Amino acid sequence: MTTGVRKAAILLMSLPEDEAAMVLSKLKPKQIEAVSIEIARLDQVAGGEQEAVIHEFADANPNTLLGGGGGLDLAKSLVQRALGKDARNTLDTVQQSIESLPFGFLKKVDPQNVVTFINDEHPQTIALILSHLPPAYGAQIIAGLSPDRQIAVIQRIAHMGQTNPEVIRQVEEGLESRMVSVMSQQFEKAGGVPSVAEILNVTDRTTERNLLENLAQEDPELVEEIRRLMFVFEDITKLRDKDIQSVLKNVESAQWAMALKGASEELKEKILGNMSQRASQLLREEMEYLGAVRVSEVEAVQQQIVDIIRRLEDAGEISTHADEENEELIQ
Repeated sequence: MTTGVRKAAILLMSLPEDEAAMVLSKLKPKQIEAVSIEIARLDQVAGGEQEAVIHEFADANPNTLLGGGGGLDLAKSLVQRALGKDARNTLDTVQQSIESLPFGFLKKVDPQNVVTFINDEHPQTIALILSHLPPAYGAQIIAGLSPDRQIAVIQRIAHMGQTNPEVIRQVEEGLESRMVSVMSQQFEKAGGVPSVAEILNVTDRTTERNLLENLAQEDPELVEEIRRLMFVFEDITKLRDKDIQSVLKNVESAQWAMALKGASEELKEKILGNMSQRASQLLREEMEYLGAVRVSEVEAVQQQIVDIIRRLEDAGEISTHADEENEELIQ
């Protein structure tokens, strides 16, 4: 059953920060403290639970942007905005409460590294650890376990009742001492699909096309992932005007209205500047009419436009490589 404090935390996490801070400022100091600690504990909230908590609120405020992510940083930000210069004591309490939670130190460690250290532990021990971690973080650890251990751990979490605090402390201290070297190191992520995309972005078009065509025969899904990263929505600013105009013919006005809500002013002007005065005015009005929109919806439409651009490039109708404009021609 969702408690009142948890409901309040979920509702505030679902509001834009400015609105959430304004609501928080209306509460009593002890209420602010309790709700802020709960927000700091909640990294993510399941969609069903969020929907149940905010259903009435959403009906009354249909244009409100909804989020769903919490965490210590959000809690601190809301307290700071709500209390201003009087926030210090509450911030200290929230910080101390979160840091004192069992296995709280694991939040600073990559889940994959945690899996390496607990993979050989008894399922009951793993279950004890996961039951004290945020659900989203625990899910990543579960995903790294073998199928049979996943089942064993989930069963034990489901049947877990009260645990002696001394047992929790001993397991926590043992794990922390074993992981001290990991927590003290700084890791840099190298390679990966983004690196491939960056390399191909500066490769000549012929090499790029040949490489991707050959790779597509073995791993078409990887090629699609690379393509999506090679040209992102904001890169439209780098296109020549004649290519922009070709893109405009293949993208609906409603798509531009949604996509440009999250675009830079430079990109907006690039698109609007390649339209007729009448079309430009209509698009501006359509963007204003949309009001507040979900970030996920904007990004989805932006990706649709990027996919259209990639298809036009593959068909030879446009080029996303600016250098080709000055490429030497053979008579």
